[in-house]
Amino acid sequence: MVHANNLDVVFAPDTTTPEEAEKPFTMDGELGIIVTTGNTDASTFKGRINAHQELSQWSNDYTIEGFYKQDEVTVDDETETQTTAQKIFLSGQGSYKLENPKHRLFAFGSYEDDRFSGFNHQATIAAGWAQELWKTDVSSFTYSVGPGYAMAERDTGESVNGMIVRGSLDYRWKISDTSTFRQTFSTEVGNENTKSKSESSVSAQINGSLALKVSLILNHNSDVADDIEELDTQTSVTLVYNFF
Repeated sequence: MVHANNLDVVFAPDTTTPEEAEKPFTMDGELGIIVTTGNTDASTFKGRINAHQELSQWSNDYTIEGFYKQDEVTVDDETETQTTAQKIFLSGQGSYKLENPKHRLFAFGSYEDDRFSGFNHQATIAAGWAQELWKTDVSSFTYSVGPGYAMAERDTGESVNGMIVRGSLDYRWKISDTSTFRQTFSTEVGNENTKSKSESSVSAQINGSLALKVSLILNHNSDVADDIEELDTQTSVTLVYNFF
């Protein structure tokens, strides 16, 4: 298992403040490429697209992520370049607003193909209750929780399917006029495996469209093979560009 702990400089918008969240449609793009040569040859690619749609009755979010890394490794006293990380992740959530628009019913779906996680693929569908606990000019907090079904296949070919309970939260705090802290967390608890993801980030505005972001991402699977690590971490320093 490759333990992904990378320091990337990328273009990635993620500085939306609570008062900006009501735009009818926003789309954020993230792209990072790092190439090192000399004593060590390595290359890293990281990309993400986030889209948010705010309608009178629906609040929808979509995400596409990709991560790819090649490193120079030594095998049997010979040096060669190998792929050491390769991941694709897609997710979508639609939240239907009830009479009180802070109270919502959600439907969620995701698909992940991570070559070095011990799984050929992992997919999830879930539905349940979502709520915006508060939203001010300074901070906001939303959560969702509900039952679902997970479908996965280990790299041995074994199927791992079963009922889960999925929970998520999203907290944002505007530290100052130019800096924002954000914490997101999701977990999918099942009998076979519990899959969790946490992302903590701080962004500082450089100008109207550009910001600097520092983030820490933790990915955890509770049930993996003996030669696979349960926890992957990714640390990044990014340049953030807001398209619209």
